[in-house]
Amino acid sequence: MSDDYGTVISPTEVRFERLLPSPIETVWAYLTNAKKRGEWFASGPTDLRVGGKMTLRFKHSDLSPHNAPPPEKYREIDANGHEFVVEITEYDPPRRFAFSWPPSSEVVFELAPQGDKVLFTLTHRRLAGRDEMVNVSGGWHALLMVLVERANGRVPQAFWDLHRAIDGQYEKRIPR
Repeated sequence: MSDDYGTVISPTEVRFERLLPSPIETVWAYLTNAKKRGEWFASGPTDLRVGGKMTLRFKHSDLSPHNAPPPEKYREIDANGHEFVVEITEYDPPRRFAFSWPPSSEVVFELAPQGDKVLFTLTHRRLAGRDEMVNVSGGWHALLMVLVERANGRVPQAFWDLHRAIDGQYEKRIPR
């Protein structure tokens, strides 16, 4: 886990791992509780069952009290927020949680206790191709930087500063 970058598992799948310093129930709440999920990813109502719907409301500039302007290509989306509804595809508390991701991929979270910590694994699978993988990888990486800070009881840097720090790295790291 010395390398925080996502790992390409297949041409349609990327995986991220983080070791978080919290009990598994706390980390589970960061996935399934709308308020806690909104502190690092996206808020929104959730029907916690397989087949249930979950609204994901994104406003990345609100993930930290620190402010930084978004890059031009995200300025309008961030100003207005962005929202979509996904379907829960797996729900096995407090170990596994998955949902659809538009247009046709899936995000899977797996939690595994490791002593007093939790191994947090995020796999984004069934990606349409390299361009989509590059795009989601940079976003997930920055979001996970926010989650790590939150799980450690710290205030994260402004999301857009974190995103800028990683932007372009996956373009170089993911083979064509």
